[in-house]
Amino acid sequence: MIKNITAVHGMHDYFFPDTKLWEYIENVIKRILINYGYKEIKIPILEKSILFKQVIGEMTDIVEKEMYNLNDRNGESLTLRPEGTAGCIRAVIEHNAFNFLNQRLWYNGPMFRYERPQRGRYRQFNQIGIEVLGLESPYIDSEIIIMTYYIWKELNIINNVFLEINSIGSIEDREKYIKKLIAYLEKYFHLLDEDCKRRMYKNPLRILDSKNPDIQELLNNAPKLKNFLSKNCIIKLNKLCDILNMIKINFSINYRLVRGLDYYNDIVFEWTTNQLGSHKTICGGGRYDKLITKLSKKNNINGMGCAIGIERLILLVKKINAIKLQINYLIDIYLVPMDVDLTLRKAIFIREIIRKKFPLLKIVISYYFSNLKKQIIQAIKQKVHFLLIIGKKEINNNQLTIKDLFLKKQITFLEKELIITLIKIFNY
Repeated sequence: MIKNITAVHGMHDYFFPDTKLWEYIENVIKRILINYGYKEIKIPILEKSILFKQVIGEMTDIVEKEMYNLNDRNGESLTLRPEGTAGCIRAVIEHNAFNFLNQRLWYNGPMFRYERPQRGRYRQFNQIGIEVLGLESPYIDSEIIIMTYYIWKELNIINNVFLEINSIGSIEDREKYIKKLIAYLEKYFHLLDEDCKRRMYKNPLRILDSKNPDIQELLNNAPKLKNFLSKNCIIKLNKLCDILNMIKINFSINYRLVRGLDYYNDIVFEWTTNQLGSHKTICGGGRYDKLITKLSKKNNINGMGCAIGIERLILLVKKINAIKLQINYLIDIYLVPMDVDLTLRKAIFIREIIRKKFPLLKIVISYYFSNLKKQIIQAIKQKVHFLLIIGKKEINNNQLTIKDLFLKKQITFLEKELIITLIKIFNY
């Protein structure tokens, strides 16, 4: 017995109507991005592994445990991208695109991480990423947050998402804080879970956003990162708060929000929801002012970005029934030739006439060549609106018959009146 080949564990297939909802969500996001002056960049799915090790940080979970790595025939280590910022910045540096500072960029596509698959967490997942280069904090930070706010409003989920912001300070601020944090955690090492013990010396800031309630209780008396922030970082955070208050965007300051990537500094943020269980973040990002310098030695070019998780957005939209797509008809006109000879040739000819005049209509030819009753049954299953019937009688009389499957009415007209008839029917 042949065993069926299934999809890779943690990677999913999507069919209609989920693909229709996916398309709708992407189009809303793209339209708003374009409205704010952002331009699309296309970047490869596959990058050199060294890029992610340098950008994300070798001590992060992503690099240590979650990357899909492979060696090409030349022995070079390559990686399916686990996130988009690294590739975007690599592309800007490689093509010396710094002539257009104040770059507002976006990209769209799949990312890959070898995680434990759960609802809302997959090994292949899709993101729309937003990156801005060369603009000062906190003004561009607020623009990105405001822009995402209006995306949620357009998708009708604004009442089910919550904004958290924080400042994780400069690199110097964090170095001072990390020393104090480690010293505190060492006193309670026996109370830490295995995950926190592993992170303690490699990436201790990630302990702050542990999902373990016992760890969170332990952190209540730990040193606070906010007490180590420089004056400049505090000013930026306060200005961001002022701008968000001015726009009347609700938010909270989560002093334990750190994000999971080493390149972040200063302001970070997340949009979360309480509708999807433990995997609640639908969008997150922050500043990376030292990243370009780290990769190219170019000074004083800062950056800010975020990523929107498409699958989680779809789950949220479906969970709260936020969007009701009109999918009464999947096919506008269903051409029904009654044989494989003359009427089929006529159907093909008619289809091209209609397609050129009405490019937005969905037009399909039936190739069942059975009796009309059976073809109507097939049309109803496919959610057809209009049947355009072409039989030998119609050809002999230079006529066509169109049948409305919704109103259950039909009319017969001269073939030369086809376009005029369709204009009336579809109110063009």
